[in-house]
Parts: sequence; structure tokens; C-alpha cells
Amino acid sequence: MPFNFDWWFDAPYRDRTDEARRRCAMNHFHPMTPEKAEKDKKFKKFLEELEVRTIVYLRDGFSYEIKDIIEQPTTTTMTFECMPADEAYKVGCFVVTIPFEDIVRVEVFAVHPSEKPEDMPSIKGFASAQMTPPPPPPKERQSRSDSAE
Repeated sequence: MPFNFDWWFDAPYRDRTDEARRRCAMNHFHPMTPEKAEKDKKFKKFLEELEVRTIVYLRDGFSYEIKDIIEQPTTTTMTFECMPADEAYKVGCFVVTIPFEDIVRVEVFAVHPSEKPEDMPSIKGFASAQMTPPPPPPKERQSRSDSAE
């Protein structure tokens, strides 16, 4: 699935966030039917209060949680404010620009503020996915004729 400009700024992304909210609310009010939920005031209030988190995973192994998407005139890259996970980045604003083609997976998570766990899992984003450098190539062994000299 291409996560291109149209996916983010047309209906698909909005559909995913709406679906995550709807499913979260239906799970909370289980076994209420969707038809009854549409008319229920408590359901509607709960649904409106839901928070949505979006995490993007990139081809290079990095992942980011989106705080706010920033519309740009280009259709080849996406720019967004990243939700900082590391303490060092919580004092400012971290803006990321990535090519759409590098996005390999998108996760949308809906949760009600009253149901958030005390310890929300940290989504490290730019800090956690740094890969360890590959081991250095093995040193070439000297041939016996070279070592005899």
C-alpha cells in the first residue's frame, strides 16, 4: 500500500483514525449495537473525547509518533511535528520531513484519557531505531611468503 500524499491528505488516513475511534468506543460499550450507539449520549461523549496516536515506520527502521501534520506544497514528502519521546527533545519542537516512499507501515491507536495506563509505552522514534554499525571487515592475512621476509 503506498502511503502517498493522497493517503494522508484525502480520505484514507481520516478513515483509519475514525475507524480506530469507533472500534475503541464500541469495545468500551460492548455489547451495544452500532445502531443503538449512534443514539446513545454516553457513547457519543466518550467517542468525542478519544485521543488518537499515529506512528509511522520507515524503511530504514526508524519510527516516529506524529504530533501534528504540517501541510506543505510538495507531494513527494511529508512534514510533521514529532511527538518527542526522549527527555532531551521535550523542550523544543522536533519537525521531521520524510519521503512518502519511505513509509512502510502506519499504526493508528485510539484511547480514552480515562483509560490510559499510567505508564504509556514510549515510542522512541528517532532515538530507538539507530542500528549498530556493522563489524569491521576481517583483516587480510599475510601470506607465508610475505611474513618470511
